[in-house]
Amino acid sequence: MSLTSPVVDRSAGRQFGLLTALVLAVLGYQINATMISPALPHVITELHTTPGIAGLSQTLFFLLGSLSQVTLSRLSDYRGRKQTMLLACAILLVGNLACMLAPNVGVFLVGRVLQGVAAANFPLAFLTLNQVMTRERFGWAAGVITAVNGGFAGVDAIAGGQIADTIGFRGVFGAGLVVSVIGILAVIFAVPKLPAPSAGRMDWGGATLLCIGLSGMLIGLAQGQSWGWTSTPTMACLLGGLAALAAFGFTQRGARRTGTTKPLIDISLLGSRRAWPLLVTSALTLGGAFAALALTIPLFTQDKHAGFGMSSFTSALLFSTPAQIIGVIGAPIAGWIGPRLGWNRAARIGATGTLVAFAVACAFLDSRWTVVAMLALLGITYNGLSMTALNGYSVVAMPEAEGALAGLNGACIGLGASFGIALSSALITAGTHHGQTGHAAYAEAMWAGCGLLALALIAALALARPPERLERESARPAAVAVPTAGH
Repeated sequence: MSLTSPVVDRSAGRQFGLLTALVLAVLGYQINATMISPALPHVITELHTTPGIAGLSQTLFFLLGSLSQVTLSRLSDYRGRKQTMLLACAILLVGNLACMLAPNVGVFLVGRVLQGVAAANFPLAFLTLNQVMTRERFGWAAGVITAVNGGFAGVDAIAGGQIADTIGFRGVFGAGLVVSVIGILAVIFAVPKLPAPSAGRMDWGGATLLCIGLSGMLIGLAQGQSWGWTSTPTMACLLGGLAALAAFGFTQRGARRTGTTKPLIDISLLGSRRAWPLLVTSALTLGGAFAALALTIPLFTQDKHAGFGMSSFTSALLFSTPAQIIGVIGAPIAGWIGPRLGWNRAARIGATGTLVAFAVACAFLDSRWTVVAMLALLGITYNGLSMTALNGYSVVAMPEAEGALAGLNGACIGLGASFGIALSSALITAGTHHGQTGHAAYAEAMWAGCGLLALALIAALALARPPERLERESARPAAVAVPTAGH
């Protein structure tokens, strides 16, 4: 149980400074997630490596992002949000230096692993905002952070490609290093040092088992297509991951019974309708929507035989950028709506809108302008409303396990994205013969994503309303002075 109530500060100036600092902190991670994608060919050439190793660097980056969100979010319950965020920022700084100066691909991989740890800054930002802001302002601010999580309207990827073409891939990480330095300074001076919400000790044994379990599952899903789904490495990862997760569940129950150390995640809480529907909805939403936007649609629109035969630039401009631009605008608006309408209701509306828009795109896949319109609509329903509502709900739904639930939600988002891409890739590959992919393969991948989104809506309908007690605390009229960054 949390030992402290929210520390509400109504000073607009301090809140703006705090939000700016948190945006800079999460931006340091985000540009390393998006700007490097167009620069991967340069990484392959300059470091004399292979596309497989380049893909592995991306897998490791997002894997560590998922793991860090669980462990560091929970650590912040005991050590404080600001202290843990500074730790993540410092690790990101080292990772940027390693990638920028990498003499070989081995050092580069280590750098990408270190950079991935900074994904924890997203749930840490949400948790910090929830401790400082009123319920209404928290929603809007959470929407701003969610908008950053979706990238800067495609500009970051375009900038990454331009830097890579003119300077090389090291220039991308040089830009990331500058942003990371600014971000860590902003956190030092603008983020208040608040009391740690919980007393107790971090369950490092449970954290280790959870990391092993999630690593096995994520690596198995990400590499299953290339290794073979029934191959020894894939089965070892998937079955080993499941075994570790089972052992994790057993140890968490034991920790709760003995009381010798606080469990990383109280398993009994996961059975609540404030927990499992959230995690299932997040995983299935990413599995359906993200996989289509990141894999199926780009491949289909650039396919000269079964698709539209567009260039990569035109495809991104028409099918990716509009949703990202609308998401940047829509996420803060969704955050304003969330606490007023109810985060669970906002999540249901977002899930419904996402499913409808996606189903129309599937039904009219051959009509490019219909697909363009529906994907742009996803900027409101998916990039904006769904993701903002799910992030906001993960923070306010369970005050007795706020760090654990927010971090676990982030991990489920990564797991869902990996599963969705693996599923779509398998369906597209199965429909590829003699180097050409049939139209039916793309359609099957899209409809599979639609099925995942339908299941996500069913899970969202089970979301319980957040506890009234927390809403009253967050909306209390009296302002409480927030400690300054130096105290």
